[in-house]
Amino acid sequence: MSEVPVHPVQPTRARSPVVPQVVTMSAYEVYRKLYGPQEAIVTGTCRGGFGVSELIAFLYAKQFPKEEWRDRVDEAFQGMKL
Repeated sequence: MSEVPVHPVQPTRARSPVVPQVVTMSAYEVYRKLYGPQEAIVTGTCRGGFGVSELIAFLYAKQFPKEEWRDRVDEAFQGMKL
């Protein structure tokens, strides 16, 4: 597999990081299509919510047609180190 070009990102140091619901619900739309409904992922009662890498991958995929979401999520995770 060829190496994926990357850029650095800033890590979060927040003890209880949060993002606006409009962001998590947008990511959840992709998650739900790929893995099925799991409302607890957005309420925080499942794993404490989305991971930063998941938010990045799902939000990246969302800009493409739904039939590409699986491949685009995989594409976003390639080379990601958070």
